[in-house]
Amino acid sequence: MSVAEPGASSADVIPDEPGDRVRAVIERVLDAVEIDAEVELEEDDEAITARIEGEDLGLLIGRHGQTIDALQLLCYRAAFRGSTERKRVVVDAAGYRDRRHDILSRQADSAAERALRGGNPVELEPMSASERKTVHNYLADRTDVQTHSEGDEPERRLVVSPLRGY
Repeated sequence: MSVAEPGASSADVIPDEPGDRVRAVIERVLDAVEIDAEVELEEDDEAITARIEGEDLGLLIGRHGQTIDALQLLCYRAAFRGSTERKRVVVDAAGYRDRRHDILSRQADSAAERALRGGNPVELEPMSASERKTVHNYLADRTDVQTHSEGDEPERRLVVSPLRGY
């Protein structure tokens, strides 16, 4: 069952299920920006993951992933509007999330090594809150460095500092 006003078109219908809402938002955005792509949806107890495959997805990803991050937030808000249920929503296009995770992991390793070698904190480039969280989580298990964020958005940076004794 879907929610619709009398006389509404099919584009105005809001699906009941969170996964269906995610798909509907993404497909509407793809149509609006005239991108021909397919949406594959996976859902488990912890997350709804939408993978978008097609040509020329750079516009959808945006500079430093800003557009896809905004789409992901929009999908999350739409999926759980009016519901007490919550789980993560991940929107990926052309494998961007995995590629970006690999890049951030390499930058984190490099910063940690420079911090340890020089004995001083090392600042990374400004990044989004989700990217900072990725780096914080990636380095969290290390016992030789610690991380924190400094600055104000959009110039907020992650800092990797050596721990004493290393």
